[in-house]
Amino acid sequence: MISSCKAEQKFPYRAACRALGVSESWFHKWRGRPPTAREIRRQHLAEEIEEIFRDSGGTFGSPKVFIELICRGWRVSVNTVAKLMAELGLAGRVATSVA
Repeated sequence: MISSCKAEQKFPYRAACRALGVSESWFHKWRGRPPTAREIRRQHLAEEIEEIFRDSGGTFGSPKVFIELICRGWRVSVNTVAKLMAELGLAGRVATSVA
């Protein structure tokens, strides 16, 4: 958030930190840290979700993507898949009935 404010609106770090109630030293320490194991796993999961979605031709929703992830050996919940798909802007097509 703070980095994007600085990059996009040229908003100073000091003002952004003050507005969010965090110290500048905390921000600079946080910014320079290596990614956590959780963040790395989440990034790999997001990449896998995008691949499955792309391979489906953009038709799979979170339940089918979830099933494919389980088949590939991932331990993840359908809600996590749905949340990540929403964050990535991925939405499957709604099935239409032919009458």
